[in-house]
Amino acid sequence: MLEINSEQEKAEISRRYRKLLRSCRPNTPLESKQMLRKAFEFSVDAHKNHRRKSGEPYIFHPIAVAQIVAEEIGLGATSMICGLMHDVVEDTDYTITDIQNIFGEEIAKIIDGLTKISDIFDQTSSVQAENFRKMLLTLSDDVRVILIKLADRLHNMRTLESLPPKKQLKVANETLYLFAPLAHRLGFHAIKSELEDLSLKYTDPEIYHTITQKLVDSEEERNKFITSFSLPIKKVLNTEGFKYTIQGRTKSISSIWGKMQKKEVPFEEVYDVFAIRIVIDTPEQREKADAWKAYSIVTDIYKPNPDRLRDWLSTPKANGYESLHTTVMSKTGKWVEVQIRSRRMDEVAEKGYAAHWKYKESKVAETGIDKWLRRIREILKTPEQDALDFVEDFKMNLFTDEIFVFTPKGELRTLPLGSTALDFAYSIHSEIGNHCLGAKVNNKLVPLSYELKSGDQAEIITSVKQHPKTDWLTYVKTARAKGRIKAALKESKKKQAELGKEILDRKLRALKIDNNPGNIQKLVDYFKLGSPLDLYYDVAVEVIGQKELKAYQTEVEKSGIFGYFKSQFGKSREAVPIEKPTIDPIREKLKSHPDTLLIGDSLDNLAYTLSPCCKPIPGDDVFGFVTIGEGIKIHRNNCPNAVQLLSKFAYRIIKAKWITNKNIAFLSGIRIEGIDEVGILRNLTNVISNEYNINIRGINFESNAGTFAGTVMLYIQDTQHLNNLINKLKKMKGVNSVSRIGKE
Repeated sequence: MLEINSEQEKAEISRRYRKLLRSCRPNTPLESKQMLRKAFEFSVDAHKNHRRKSGEPYIFHPIAVAQIVAEEIGLGATSMICGLMHDVVEDTDYTITDIQNIFGEEIAKIIDGLTKISDIFDQTSSVQAENFRKMLLTLSDDVRVILIKLADRLHNMRTLESLPPKKQLKVANETLYLFAPLAHRLGFHAIKSELEDLSLKYTDPEIYHTITQKLVDSEEERNKFITSFSLPIKKVLNTEGFKYTIQGRTKSISSIWGKMQKKEVPFEEVYDVFAIRIVIDTPEQREKADAWKAYSIVTDIYKPNPDRLRDWLSTPKANGYESLHTTVMSKTGKWVEVQIRSRRMDEVAEKGYAAHWKYKESKVAETGIDKWLRRIREILKTPEQDALDFVEDFKMNLFTDEIFVFTPKGELRTLPLGSTALDFAYSIHSEIGNHCLGAKVNNKLVPLSYELKSGDQAEIITSVKQHPKTDWLTYVKTARAKGRIKAALKESKKKQAELGKEILDRKLRALKIDNNPGNIQKLVDYFKLGSPLDLYYDVAVEVIGQKELKAYQTEVEKSGIFGYFKSQFGKSREAVPIEKPTIDPIREKLKSHPDTLLIGDSLDNLAYTLSPCCKPIPGDDVFGFVTIGEGIKIHRNNCPNAVQLLSKFAYRIIKAKWITNKNIAFLSGIRIEGIDEVGILRNLTNVISNEYNINIRGINFESNAGTFAGTVMLYIQDTQHLNNLINKLKKMKGVNSVSRIGKE
């Protein structure tokens, strides 16, 4: 490794440090600034022999993380110090004890949390999940650990171009999988949007660059429209004496792409590419009244869409977001989204948790983000055997689609969209959930699995005789409810297992079989169970009785215990990962071939199949996924399942690319929509079959009130072949849209 020895690099490091110092809060004590200087010098020395993949000194990264922590997240000197040293323990010989001796216990504790959660996605999925759980445990102590981790991830995404493509794809997908939703849940809208945009840049670069260019091309026209639209609003706001700012905010690239996919429209037809934001300078006690007054002014000038009013003033989102959104019709016939909020609300919306904490001192009531953090701590305290289940449950609770449900006394409770009556019961108290018999929603009796809607008033009916059942897990949406049900089922199983242990002891004595650990393990193996606890439980619930135990005894006597176990299990029972027997032979074969799997090449019976979930064809950017028992499956990089596969099972991903073979045809499909004119189907099939010489496998069209929509399944050669056809069909008279099936 190269040392930092050039005068130019030393000067650049000093310049970046001075910029970092300017990011400190004005009231930062001198003692904290001195500690910051000490941390900077310590980190420079610790990383002096390290370089980033780009070749620049590694210290550039910790300085950038500390800068993000201060400027974009809004934290103070302690967090900046930790940002400077977040990689020291992981990457150098220094220990947490060294950090504690030099910088004190508080900083050491945060650095320890950051060290434990580093590289959480680099091993098997179960290890990833367990380490992610450890990361969240730090919420119980200090949420700054996760905020600094977000800053670390943001800078890594900003500098991702220096990594190889496979690594870029992996990092981008794990960012989409957990870090972007986590940023959103903590209220960091700007960071969440940037993480999603940067992820799209590497998961689907063509889409990213196309939308970016279209935004650049339409910027001048957009600015003119915003100026014209805002002018009459400004006049009235000035007359009414408001202090305010009005700005046009362009939506993120990933958000625009999401709209294009969801509505199946081109960029030009996405009406809310930007929003008008009105930010009012007003005292906290007048925020709501002034926001509604501004709303009245806007809707007096422009007619609102009554179905598009979003009131997050009365019921803020769980991440603390407060705002008033409406969509109005402009004079040019375009729908425009208008957001109205106070200066405080705007800061909380952009800076999230840190800004929320800044304003919290003036409020006594617990806010949405406090409740969310409290719920996460409760989830973490719940005993959870399956770490993967935990991560899935937690991730599900990151998303912010919510419903608002009232208790019989009128108390408002916030739940994730899709929550059931049983979720509602567990949100009140674990014991109410455990003994829930049913519910009344809007005075009507409903089952436990009833899905609640915003505005429902729910009353829970309980019985001391009711206890959690396994099928309850299919009724609930929230991680809190799942965790409580699993804990109750586990406790119930333990109690029954204790009874089963006594019953088994009596049955074994009757059969003259010694009740010792060796024989118990042999019984566990014979009945193919996971543990002695499972054996005792099955005895208690009479799945295993005297008849089954006698059959075991007869089998042992017939073949001899050694012969029996040799025939059943062969070699000694070592702990072997379940994937190993199937995946390792594939890995061994891949070692004798290039790193990249060439699709269409003969790899000596190395089986691979094209995944049906995304139907890849030659020309698509693809990767191979080593499955358990089904060989290698080829997926497109933008496959709907790619995010999970690449983030959770990166160790089973292999690079893949196509070998062009024009003699092979691949099944793909297109969706066509348009005006139902006479002869339209004949014209379409004529272009496909005659002009492009493409075989059609199947056609399914439906017409409704003068329009048609349908799919055509085709055998094509590659993406260029398909794209040429799509572009041709789009130009046909009567055709409104043509899109590839599974392009999401």
